[in-house]
Amino acid sequence: MRITLIAGARPNFMKIAPIIHALHKHNATKPKKLDYSLVHTGQHFDEKMSETFFHELNIPSPDINLACGGGSQAEQTALIMVAFEKYLISNPCDLVLVVGDVTSTLACSIVAKKMQIKVAHVEAGIRSFDLSMPEEINRMVTDSISDYFFTTTRWASQNLLNSGVPAEKIFFTGNVMIDTLYRNIQNFKEPQIWKEAKLQKGNFLILTLHRPSNVDDLTQLKGLMEAITNFSEDLKIVFPVHPRTRKMLLKIELNTDKLFLIDPLGYLEFNYLVSNAMGVITDSGGITEETTVLGIPCITLRTTTERPETISVGTNELIGNNPKDLELPMMNLISGKWKKGGIPEKWDGKAAERITEVLSNLV
Repeated sequence: MRITLIAGARPNFMKIAPIIHALHKHNATKPKKLDYSLVHTGQHFDEKMSETFFHELNIPSPDINLACGGGSQAEQTALIMVAFEKYLISNPCDLVLVVGDVTSTLACSIVAKKMQIKVAHVEAGIRSFDLSMPEEINRMVTDSISDYFFTTTRWASQNLLNSGVPAEKIFFTGNVMIDTLYRNIQNFKEPQIWKEAKLQKGNFLILTLHRPSNVDDLTQLKGLMEAITNFSEDLKIVFPVHPRTRKMLLKIELNTDKLFLIDPLGYLEFNYLVSNAMGVITDSGGITEETTVLGIPCITLRTTTERPETISVGTNELIGNNPKDLELPMMNLISGKWKKGGIPEKWDGKAAERITEVLSNLV
């Protein structure tokens, strides 16, 4: 079987990495080989948002970079579709494997299906049921045309069953993001900001913001930033700034010396900070999974989540994005009253091995 793996944006690299490692292990020990090629769509074109991860996660350079960064979502989707179609014509395969819910996931799935190529979706079935999120549309469309579905939770599997997906096409394999976390936890490395800001374990918070609902409106962004700095008492706040967020922050006056705005970090440096922080404030989905496994309190500035297990089982709390609603959870976090979380089923570092085993049986 010839498989084409798709990666395009930061979260994709952490999900693709363990699958590549599992494929290599399979091919070294099993007679039935699973050949693959790795396509980087170029959706994230900043080196700190993409290339760094290939090195840190010990995965090979892509067979091709389609260089489809920039532009609106519609423009980027179109660019990826045109470029990926040309690649598949020259490099046919039996299966296209996509991960997550980014633009690349959607675009490459559509191209593959129109070329009569099977599609497997890793992280299938998760739902926020919020159509204002581009990612939710990507998930729904990808799942509507995929042939094989690898899920992170039983809840995600049930969502697929509810939508009419045959049970025999759904495989509850666990969370590949957590595979990557366990594989690299001993390799986390201290970033430069650790010494520059005189950070110590538990004396700082991590902040990440990138969703349009939080950063595209100046009044909303300013309100959140002021609330976070006001309610965090004397804690330092380390903010690795997403490129889209930085453009907006330049228009806001932030009068505080405890806020440290830094460039995006590589995987190993960022999770070094997360694992040593008192807590994390974010609007990311993937980070809530990592904080759950690391046992770090997490405040999510969204009204919906596609990862409810991080709340029902893990350390995450969903509080919405009204700046005033930050006060109580921040008080609970700083006073040590945050809930103790657990680890969801099959988040054990073996998801990619299970996926590979299924793929080997599709031949």
